[in-house]
Amino acid sequence: MLCRSSERVEDAAAGTRALTEELGARHGVAARLIGSPSPMRVVGWEEDLRGSRGCLLEAGGQIDDALAAGGRPVLVAPDCSVSLTTLPAVVRHRPEATVLWLDAHADFNTPDTTVSGYLGGMCLAAACGVWDAGLLGEGAPRVDPTAVAMCGVRDLDGPEIALLETRGVVRIDRPGLLADALAGQEVFVHLDLDVLDPGILPSPFPAPGGLSDGGLRTLLSEVADSCEILGCEITGFHDPSLTELIASVVEPLVAG
Repeated sequence: MLCRSSERVEDAAAGTRALTEELGARHGVAARLIGSPSPMRVVGWEEDLRGSRGCLLEAGGQIDDALAAGGRPVLVAPDCSVSLTTLPAVVRHRPEATVLWLDAHADFNTPDTTVSGYLGGMCLAAACGVWDAGLLGEGAPRVDPTAVAMCGVRDLDGPEIALLETRGVVRIDRPGLLADALAGQEVFVHLDLDVLDPGILPSPFPAPGGLSDGGLRTLLSEVADSCEILGCEITGFHDPSLTELIASVVEPLVAG
């Protein structure tokens, strides 16, 4: 997805394009580049939601179509806001699916709790039905928060922590325990690459103490071996010069 949702990085789509094309080339698949980049801007969540509505709906539609056709979607996007529609599309087809949330941030704020007013920091909460972004029809499925397993999350707001605890989101602090916790399950993976330490991959919202590139590859290998990967979305890659490194890191997730 090249179209803008709420990213706050200049030319964020350049990394998305480079990684999408590299993954396609590695697997002999013609990469589909959807949408057109827009200039970076810093606005509130309501304006971003209005301006990116078409992009967000298209992201969910791509996951919906791929799963309906029996495919294993790999969606690359500049920003996590795509989760507003992609994750509900997953549970529409696979109601028992677990969402593995690999991210430095929980993105579980709401319009009532957000300090930054950043749409990307509210997307998982909306996908779980904690607040209504107005993108899903009445009666459309939402992700059960108890079916979300988080790992690598380390930058949280106080009200966000309270919401995670009251809604029953599972947090696994030790990456080595993740594969056993998910063994035998159907899993859709949300991977924001800021789960890596910012010393490895720069991030607009850096959170020290992240995974190493080798640590993330090992984690993904273990998860892929222990459960059924339904598909994935990869976000937060903005530096084309690191494309080969990141493509190698995510290989266990993308490989069929």
